[in-house]
Amino acid sequence: MSEAAGRTAAFGFTTTTDEVVDGVDLTGRTAIVTGATSGLGVETARALALTGARVVLAARRTGAAARIAAELAERTGNDLIEARELDLADQRSVRRFTEAWSGPLHILVNNAGIMALPELTRTPYGWEQQLATNFLGHFALVHGLEGALAEASGARVVCLSSAAHLRSPVVFDDLHFRYRPYDPWLAYAQSKTADVLLAVGITRRWGGRGVRANAVHPGIIHTALQQHIQWDTAGLPLKTVAQGAATSVLLATAPELDGLGGAYYQDCRPARVVEERAPGYSGGVAPYALDPANAERLWDTAVAALSF
Repeated sequence: MSEAAGRTAAFGFTTTTDEVVDGVDLTGRTAIVTGATSGLGVETARALALTGARVVLAARRTGAAARIAAELAERTGNDLIEARELDLADQRSVRRFTEAWSGPLHILVNNAGIMALPELTRTPYGWEQQLATNFLGHFALVHGLEGALAEASGARVVCLSSAAHLRSPVVFDDLHFRYRPYDPWLAYAQSKTADVLLAVGITRRWGGRGVRANAVHPGIIHTALQQHIQWDTAGLPLKTVAQGAATSVLLATAPELDGLGGAYYQDCRPARVVEERAPGYSGGVAPYALDPANAERLWDTAVAALSF
C-alpha cells in the first residue's frame, strides 16, 4: 500500500477537511464551489484554498460571497479567491456564468442545494423547484463547462447528494408532481438521486476525455439547508461542518482517487449498495441511483428540457 493510499485508508466518519488536505498541493489549478455562502460550501472552499488552488465562489448572493472570499483569503493566505454570480434556478444566470468562463477547470463542486420546500413550487421553466435547483441547474452548469473541464485533462466533479436519496428514485413519469400529491421529502429525495445519476452520467459520457464525477453523502450536519424543517436530531450521528465537508474535499483533491468516477461516497469511502432502506440513517446507496440506464434517461430528459 502506498503512503497516500494508507493515508486515506485511515479516514472515516470523524475525518475533517484539514486532515484531508494535509500535504496536498493544488497550486495552478482552478476550482468552483457552488453555494459557497454558508455551511459546507464555505468550508469546502476554505479547504480547497489551503491547497493553493484558485477558488471561485459561485453564489446567488454575490455580496455575501464577496465578503466570504475576502475572509477566506485572510484566513488561508490564498489571494486567489473570488466571487461570481450564479443562480442555479435561473437558466439565464447559468448561461451567463458558463459563457463568461475561460481557461481549464480542474475541480467543480456542485454543493448548492435546497431541502424540503413546504409548498409545491415550480420554476418559470415548469420544473419542480428542488429538482430544478439541486439537479437541473447543476446539469446546465456542467454542460456549459464541458470544454473547460475537458481542457483540464483530469477534471473532477463532485455532486452533493444525500442519504435521503434512499427515499425515492427519479420518478420519470411524474418528475414535477403533476399527478402525485406533493411531498417535500420525496421531492428532495428525487433530486438527490438525480445528483448521483449526474455523477454516473458525467463519468460514462466524458470519462474518456479525462472528466470524472462522484457523488457524496456528507452526513447529518446542522446548516442553513434545514431552514424549512423542524428536525429532531437527538440520538442521530451528527457531524461538524468540517467533518461533513471532508468527503467532498477528499473527492476533489486526493491524488489517490485520480481516474475514479461514477461512485457514491460517505464517510470518506465508497458506500455499499443496499437492497432496501434500513431504519434510521445507516446509509448506503440504492441500485437505482447508480443504474446506467437511469443516468442515460435523466441526461436525455435534461437536455430536452434545456433545449441544448
